[in-house]
Amino acid sequence: MEIERKYLVKSLPEGLKSYPCRRIEQGYLSTGPVVRVRRDDDSFYLTYKSKGLMVREEYNLPLTEDSYCHLLSKSDGNILTKKRYLIPLTDTLTIELDLFEGLFDGLLLAEVEFPDEDSANAFCPPEWFGREVTFSGEYQNSRLSSMTAAQAAALISGQ
Repeated sequence: MEIERKYLVKSLPEGLKSYPCRRIEQGYLSTGPVVRVRRDDDSFYLTYKSKGLMVREEYNLPLTEDSYCHLLSKSDGNILTKKRYLIPLTDTLTIELDLFEGLFDGLLLAEVEFPDEDSANAFCPPEWFGREVTFSGEYQNSRLSSMTAAQAAALISGQ
């Protein structure tokens, strides 16, 4: 089960370069249901996500690099690339700050995963977070993957 809230980012936090960073590339084989392949540094996964916004089922299966490359070539739409910074928030919560590249260069999103819905509902975001986009679904990566260049530009300029 994945329980997360997602926000646009008003400004980058101080000391960003001091936090661990991973490079992510992902493509979508299906967006309904969501089936994606992801490279996360040197690890490779096939992921299934059920419908939902803040709460949904998520299953990850490991892939070999060859399997990942084969499946990525079958992806529909945009291949998403981003740098993900892992910023500790509390002893149990971590901010995943995504700085998108390529078609979505300039898009900044922060996600926080929670152990339960009560924690998610009680969350107060840091000052540098912007508008919450958890419940709109417009910034779900699966939706980004199917946008045209004009739609991507409008989305980034309107954040």
